[in-house]
Amino acid sequence: MNPNDTFQSEHSVHLADHFLTRRQFLQRAGMGFGALSLASLLGPELFGTSASAMEAEPSLLPKTPPLPAKAKHVVHIFAQGAPSHVDTWDPKPALAKYDGQAIPGMEGVAMASPFKFSKKGKSGIEMSEVFPHLGEVADDLCVIRSMYTDIPAHEVATILMNTGSRLVRPSVGSWVLYGLGTENQNMPGFISLRPGGAPPGGTSNWQSAFLPGLYQGVSINTKVPTLNMLIENIRNPNTPLVEQRRQLDLVHKLNELHSQDLEKDAQLEARLQAFEMAFKMQTEATDAFDLHKEPESIRELYGRSAQGNQMLIARRLIERGVRFVQVWAGGWDHHQDLQEKLPDRAKDIDQPLAAFITDLKQRNLFDETLIVWGGEFGRKPMRDRNGGENPGRDHNSKAFTTVLAGGGVKGGMTYGATDEFGAAAIENKVHVHDLHATLLALLGFDHKKLTYRYNGRDFRLTETSGEIIQAVMA
Repeated sequence: MNPNDTFQSEHSVHLADHFLTRRQFLQRAGMGFGALSLASLLGPELFGTSASAMEAEPSLLPKTPPLPAKAKHVVHIFAQGAPSHVDTWDPKPALAKYDGQAIPGMEGVAMASPFKFSKKGKSGIEMSEVFPHLGEVADDLCVIRSMYTDIPAHEVATILMNTGSRLVRPSVGSWVLYGLGTENQNMPGFISLRPGGAPPGGTSNWQSAFLPGLYQGVSINTKVPTLNMLIENIRNPNTPLVEQRRQLDLVHKLNELHSQDLEKDAQLEARLQAFEMAFKMQTEATDAFDLHKEPESIRELYGRSAQGNQMLIARRLIERGVRFVQVWAGGWDHHQDLQEKLPDRAKDIDQPLAAFITDLKQRNLFDETLIVWGGEFGRKPMRDRNGGENPGRDHNSKAFTTVLAGGGVKGGMTYGATDEFGAAAIENKVHVHDLHATLLALLGFDHKKLTYRYNGRDFRLTETSGEIIQAVMA
């Protein structure tokens, strides 16, 4: 071989030389050795690199939590709109005494609950008459009566409950998926079931934010009438599965070449993961959402309603290994006509949730599934001034109730208390961060150590606070 040919080959311009980022160019032009020297001098401990930051590749493969876990799955039934705790789970006889009168030390006129409370189950939990079916499973419930949050504004409080922050942060489901992965690689590990349009805060409630995109939730509109509309574009009418597989394989190979010559693009990686999941879902998801495969007795148990269908879908998803299911059960914003509207809304979830608990127990899934029901804040003990002749209650961030069941939670108990009127939590107060810390503990995590490094800082679900509620854990 002619030496001149070798020389020209080694020093001629190649196509790959054109694919450089500005950072790569600067590194190759003289900064590379300096960067290596600096890294050897400082050492990784001075960068504060955490275990989460050292994770090689984002993955949905199931992971073993670092601590003993009591729960494997979470179903969060979000009662958006803020249910009135003093009309559902937190009886306040003092309101009847002051009904129509000023409450000492407070502005406004007291409003007695129009609903009767009675003790249910062997545990004797006092519950409102609006939940007759849930009263039958009272001994499985843990009622936290001392919740409080930061701001009594629907959108902000909704996002705080679902992400642990008022800012753009990963949702609870994304953190759980990041920590545990999921048991079914043919289904999304985090699914949000919503009955129609977007809720306050929209996609912020199931987003992954700075976590890798494959940990974000998949939102499903359960209000549509057919399976094909339920999961839009789930089937490709023109391309068979074999051909789709070949196309995806080609895209993955092109992405590998792209990653070698340039830098990995997080958004591109997330999009490819979404394509891959969509391909796998064509068979698994259509089966999971097909309620016609359920016996008539089970359909009747849940009640043939929109909320009943949601809860039955949630059970089918948990059965198939989905890690986190978010169920939107809104409509609790009762500033007026509370006496008429609240029972209707309670009826929508009462039978389906009781059926869900019963069904999980029959299938030996109750003990490994953590169930959370509650809204973003509570309601004031006074009449809403805008309620007119048929009043309701105004927003209250200082007191509300959250109900837990299954998944390592003590059943048949109440925890914490509000004052005699239900205006504020006063005993064993539980902030949203405390609830999230407890949820992670039941899944086998120390909430202070489940972190992700972003922009030079280790972030966590509970921000800089949060205490585990040990008393509610079995």
